[in-house]
Amino acid sequence: MDELDALRRMRTTLAREENSDQLAMRVGWRAGVSPQRRRRAFRLPSTFKLPMVSLAAVAAVAAGSVAVLTLPSDSAGTGTGGPGKVGAPGNALLVAATSVEKGKAGKYWHSSSIRGEIFAAGKSAADHYKIVSLQRSEGWMGRDGNSWWGNQDLPDRPWTDQDKQKWQAAGSPSQLEVPSAEGPVVMFLKGASTGMSVRPSPPDDDGVFYGLTQKQFAALPAEPAQLENALLNLKGHWRAYQPDGPEQPMRALRGKARSRALSDVAESLLATAPTPPALRAATYRMLAALPGVKAEGRTTDPLGRTGTAISLPVDSTVPLGLYTAPKQLGTYRRQWIIDPGTGTLLAVRDLVVTPPRGSRKLRPGDNGKPRSLQVKDMPDRFHKPGEIVSYKVFELGEWTDTEPKLPGQ
Repeated sequence: MDELDALRRMRTTLAREENSDQLAMRVGWRAGVSPQRRRRAFRLPSTFKLPMVSLAAVAAVAAGSVAVLTLPSDSAGTGTGGPGKVGAPGNALLVAATSVEKGKAGKYWHSSSIRGEIFAAGKSAADHYKIVSLQRSEGWMGRDGNSWWGNQDLPDRPWTDQDKQKWQAAGSPSQLEVPSAEGPVVMFLKGASTGMSVRPSPPDDDGVFYGLTQKQFAALPAEPAQLENALLNLKGHWRAYQPDGPEQPMRALRGKARSRALSDVAESLLATAPTPPALRAATYRMLAALPGVKAEGRTTDPLGRTGTAISLPVDSTVPLGLYTAPKQLGTYRRQWIIDPGTGTLLAVRDLVVTPPRGSRKLRPGDNGKPRSLQVKDMPDRFHKPGEIVSYKVFELGEWTDTEPKLPGQ
């Protein structure tokens, strides 16, 4: 690995902090081991660490072989759905449930997604421009418990055409240092995609889905109320704001906190897990029954695909930082974009409700000195209400009987 690769991977580590339960399923972490903190855009509970495994470094993907994201408008506004398309809050979700119920399961669930996180470059709201940091994940999850996962850094890029013009006016820098809650990160705008690291996960791996074994996952009920009841028994660090401590069952949550946790698990069931059609339909129906779920009309995802926006009843969905203290100074909401006709979850995006403001004290650092979080540290410090701070777009999600064709084979 050369110095540039090392810097890119350092940047990705600093810029990301994924919900550990999602990461556990996605990359096959093994539960029940001592803690080791790492970073993505979501928090890590204290029951996971990265095992010592060898990752297959694959040659960098040629530019033409990677799906190119269409640079979207930096607005999450939605259009109007036609007559009968919005109606009751869960209507689009119920249509999606009927659509996926018709499908047939195969041997493997094959999924591919791109996660984007948006950073502001510049000293003021007037002169700043936005850069999106991109990482692609691809996986195959077998119904027998075998799975394979690969991750790849994609080149960073200006977020919109207007941002591209400002970046060009600034001299089209190939590297930029931008603020983040965990410290400055380096963006690379002219590099090639990194090689994809691949890790297999054997069928005897514990905790394939939020701590459930493969057998327990396969036994999840395909009736909405029963499914919700089963998911409420899952243990984890579910709250958006909570100190270190033992995991608790989701059942201990109430109101919006419970809806937030259920929607996080539902995202995995619909996008990356080997979820049979009947269980996938039950997941949509469970979501449709949650109070506050709202269909907002037609919109497009970052790949330009048209779908229906579904707002979830949560005040803030941007997860925690490295030390479980809140690492944001704004408030946020989450939208799903679904295609009701096919039952496909197209994308998930987090939007600004209240831009960052004020400050927050943090735990002292290793040197014992006091620390605080400031607006100047926030990657979304110049965002306006309704603008996107991060998203995940699902390029592919399908059942297949074809054996996984791993990169490098």
